[in-house]
Amino acid sequence: MAIACSQNTVTNQESDPHTFTGTIGAAAYRIDVPAHWNGTLFLYSHGYVAPGSVGQAQAAPSAEASDWLHNNSYAAAGSAYSSSGWALEDAFKDQIALLDYFTKRVGKPKRVIAWGVSLGGIITAGLVQLYPDRFAAAMPLCGVLAGGIATWNTELDAAYAFKTLLAPSSALQLVHITDGAANLQLAEQIFNAAVATPQGRARLAMVGALIDLPGWFDPTQPEPAATDFGGQAQAQAMWESRVDFPFAFQYRTDIEQRAGGNPSWNSGVDYGRQLLASPGRDEVAALYTQASLDVNADIRALDAGATIKADPAAAAYLDRYISFDGNLAVPMLSMHGTGDGLVIPPNESAYAQVVDGAKRQDMLRQVFVHRAGHCAFTAAETVAAFQVLVKRLDTGTWDGASLRPDALNAAASSLGASANQIFGRTFDPSFTTFRPAPYPRPFPKGSPIPT
Repeated sequence: MAIACSQNTVTNQESDPHTFTGTIGAAAYRIDVPAHWNGTLFLYSHGYVAPGSVGQAQAAPSAEASDWLHNNSYAAAGSAYSSSGWALEDAFKDQIALLDYFTKRVGKPKRVIAWGVSLGGIITAGLVQLYPDRFAAAMPLCGVLAGGIATWNTELDAAYAFKTLLAPSSALQLVHITDGAANLQLAEQIFNAAVATPQGRARLAMVGALIDLPGWFDPTQPEPAATDFGGQAQAQAMWESRVDFPFAFQYRTDIEQRAGGNPSWNSGVDYGRQLLASPGRDEVAALYTQASLDVNADIRALDAGATIKADPAAAAYLDRYISFDGNLAVPMLSMHGTGDGLVIPPNESAYAQVVDGAKRQDMLRQVFVHRAGHCAFTAAETVAAFQVLVKRLDTGTWDGASLRPDALNAAASSLGASANQIFGRTFDPSFTTFRPAPYPRPFPKGSPIPT
């Protein structure tokens, strides 16, 4: 494996900070080592990069988080991965290669904390499942913690309901997509026609409810009231058209190419049961009544057409990269936004369920920020969570008091206004008590794949 770098070896005895950049194989990397490094390394995994795009090596999600790590004597490192898209297979290999290189170039860390955002969250959880001896702790932020099969099954549910209810005779492709860009363009045309009518808006709300989309899109605006079904539906439609559609109708081409076929299925799914379990069921009922539509008729149509089967080898690939077994060997503190419509909060429920099943509950704690947006955390909120996790490592036990929302908010506030900015404005820290809904289509490691 070819390695290129730009700095000299440094030890934690040196008083000057050092930055290393270069490539390991096809993966760019960045390593930041502060003066008087304290021996702890934060290994950062970045989020999704659209297939064909080039990602940048990052050692932290923001300059503010990077500065905090540096000022507190933590080293940080991150790989850009050697491919884009659903790059988990490459990311696991590239991050471990970077960890090996760090040990050789800088020194062996006393402890390594894995952390990452979005797709980097599933990579973080995957790293500590696959390589538990290499890590001391993990902190996935807004992570895809339901795992690969569950995530892409949920994307299929959304795409399938969208086509079945709004354009059943269209050429829109759900799996084995031949031209992702054209397929996405067709989906956008169908959406634009649907959103212009009460019937279309009601059915878009059904799509959102089946995958538990939050009814809050704009973090600079208050969350719609519990009975503001129109406002919730508008927010869900924005999540669908502006954020989720590329994954459902275009980026599936990447995962199918990697997996060697279609890894997702909906055969045997009971969409009526899925709707009843959704927090959006009352919204759907109200909007269907206003639009003079029959909810049960649409559910029957969805159930009748649910015949898509996975290619077994492709599903097995997605299970490897990765589904979760819950056998958590190191402390993990995860953080999620309550209004995240790309990686829905029930991802946390799915992960907690498998951890509970493995009887490793003591290793996991989950905190929530009341805000719309994907990974919409301030640097201060991230640092507040950091401090709790580091304290867990230092003491060997979770400090329940520091995990309370009021304590986390106070810790974030103490970092000052500049650290509490996001989207160009200052926010009050917004940790809250929250219980996400069950994940719509969970798939723990080892579950059977229908044939």
